[in-house]
Amino acid sequence: MRRPLVLVAAAALLCAGCSTDDAGNRDKPAAASASSTSSSDSRSAVRAAVAALRETSAEFRQEIELKGEGQVYGLTVSGSFDFAADKGHLAVDLPGGAIDHSEQVFGDGKIYISGVQGIDEDVWGVMPRDKAQAHYLLRAPLNDPEHVLQQIAAMREVSREGEEEIQGVRAVRYRGILDHRTVTLRMAPDVRTKTDLARDALGSDLPVFADAWVDGRGRLVQTRMSTNLSGAQVTLTMALSDIGEPVRVTVPKAADTIPVNEVSGILNG
Repeated sequence: MRRPLVLVAAAALLCAGCSTDDAGNRDKPAAASASSTSSSDSRSAVRAAVAALRETSAEFRQEIELKGEGQVYGLTVSGSFDFAADKGHLAVDLPGGAIDHSEQVFGDGKIYISGVQGIDEDVWGVMPRDKAQAHYLLRAPLNDPEHVLQQIAAMREVSREGEEEIQGVRAVRYRGILDHRTVTLRMAPDVRTKTDLARDALGSDLPVFADAWVDGRGRLVQTRMSTNLSGAQVTLTMALSDIGEPVRVTVPKAADTIPVNEVSGILNG
């Protein structure tokens, strides 16, 4: 399963065979109705919800789905994160993958990674958090949930799309687009180059759409980013819950870690 999954991700990244007409008609933000708030107000609402979340903590679960060649592949990233204290713990699972589970611990400005190829099972790889990079389209560096928030806060052309029930609460759905700078934020140089080439071949920014659901208390309860390039689709949905609850994180002991310069692979974003 590992090889097809990587090929699908690569197809989405490289925009193989897509054309301007093809990509442009895949998915468009719904036209704002007369009763919708202005784009500026909608964008402000999303930014305020993201800013509020970054001052507290939450449980989160990401569902990452890749579609291509008639197949659907998915992995999950779940855990808890104290955004205010810059610490958290998450688990990544890819059922059926050659490596099907990994964990990451965030703390003290570092990320600790289990299951790193070439390192013993009981040893954690460790690297500075700000050195982690993204190796796939719509993936965060080492699955950092705050990276997702940063991208969502940068949504453009935001419109209010009505209310929906999300996790048992009513929430306003806002929809916008992500520009090339936001999509390529903290991408590894080789991946950034390929993404730049895909944009040049398309003749415009890659069609990446973003959604944010904000409840009546101004809390961000769900986000989504998605793209569809000539039938190769990538969608990342992040649900947030238990907002404000304490997060306990145990950082691995120094004796159980080894420095690493880079960590790649589909589990690591």
